[in-house]
Amino acid sequence: MARVLMKGNEAMAQAAINAGCMCYFGYPITPQNEIGEYMSSKMIEIGRTYISAESELAAVNMLIGAGSTGTLAMTSSSSCAIALMQEGISSMATAEIPGVIVSVMRAGPGLGDITPSQADYTQSVKGGGNGDYRTIVLAPSTINEAVILTQKAFYLSMKYRNPAMLLADGILGQMMEPVEMPEGNAFEKVDTSDWALDGVGDGDSTRDGRSLMSLHMGDNILEKLNHRIFKKYAQIEQNETMCETYMCDDADFIITAFGTVARVARSAVNMARKKGIKVGLFRPITLWPFPNSELFNCVKGKKCVLDIELNMGQMLQDVKIALNGCTKTEFFGKTGGAIINSVEILNKIIELSKAGQYETNLTKSI
Repeated sequence: MARVLMKGNEAMAQAAINAGCMCYFGYPITPQNEIGEYMSSKMIEIGRTYISAESELAAVNMLIGAGSTGTLAMTSSSSCAIALMQEGISSMATAEIPGVIVSVMRAGPGLGDITPSQADYTQSVKGGGNGDYRTIVLAPSTINEAVILTQKAFYLSMKYRNPAMLLADGILGQMMEPVEMPEGNAFEKVDTSDWALDGVGDGDSTRDGRSLMSLHMGDNILEKLNHRIFKKYAQIEQNETMCETYMCDDADFIITAFGTVARVARSAVNMARKKGIKVGLFRPITLWPFPNSELFNCVKGKKCVLDIELNMGQMLQDVKIALNGCTKTEFFGKTGGAIINSVEILNKIIELSKAGQYETNLTKSI
C-alpha cells in the first residue's frame, strides 16, 4: 500500500477511482473543486467517464442514470449546492438506486462563505428532500480515513441500493497529510445482476419486477414501499453503525464531536488528562445511522457530555436523543467559518470541571 502526501479532496477522488468508480459528474463550487479537477484528468486517462455538468441538478440526475445500471458513480459538491441535489437524493432513496455523494462543507446558511463549517449535519442526516427516506452518511476525521470511507461509501451504497454520502468539512478537503492509498478496492464487489438495467430483456424495468422509479401511485403501493425500505434502514442501523471512543472508560466527562473537530478535541483531551481532568472523546463515524446505543452505554454514569461542533448545535439534538436524559449536556460551538482550537476546548473542559460550577454551568444547553 503506497504512502503519499495528498490534499484531502484529491485523495478522496483517487480513492473513488481505485474503488472502481466508472462515472463522475460534477459542477464546480468551493471548497471541493479539486475533486472535479482531479477527476477531469485521471478519469479520461483510464478510459472512464467524466462529465462537467451544466448544474448540480444535472449532476445528481446523471448519477441516478448511471446508478440504475449498477455502475459505480459519484458526484461531489458543497452545502448550498448539495441543497439543490436534495430532490434527486430523495428520488434515489425511493427508487433504491445507488450512488455516492461527496459533500465538502462550507459555511452557511445561504451562499455563506467558502470557509470551513459543519453546518450541513442536519441537511445530510435528516434529509433535505421530501418524504420518508434515509441517506447513509459517513464522517471522516483524517484524510487517511476519508480514503477508506470513500471506498466504503461505494460498497454500502451498492449493498443496500441507497445513496451514500461522505460528509467532510472544508478543512479536510483542503489540508494535506500522508495517506496510505489502497491500489484497488478495499471492499468486495456487490452483485447487481438481479436488479440493474442492462438494455436487454422483455421490457421490465428490473429483473425482479421492482421498478427503478420514484413515482408510486394507487393501491397503497407507496405505503408498502416505505415500510419495506424502512426494514432495510433497520438492517443498516443494526449492521453498519461505526464510532470511535478515546479514554472514555474512567472519564468523568465525555466530549462528543465528529469530523476534524474530533481531532482537535482529541488533543484537548490529552491536554486535560495532563492536568488531571478525566475526560474522554466519543466520535460518531456514521452520522446516519447514528450510534445511539454505543453513545448511551459510553456515557451512562458520567457527569456530563460536552458536544462540540462547527455549527449551532445540530448533532447535539441526536446526542440528546441517544442519551435519553441519562446525564446532562453542554454545547460549545463556532459558526460562520471560525475554527475551534484545542486551547478553547481545554478551557471549556476546565470550566466544567471546577468545583461549585458543575451544577450551574452544565444545566445550560441548546
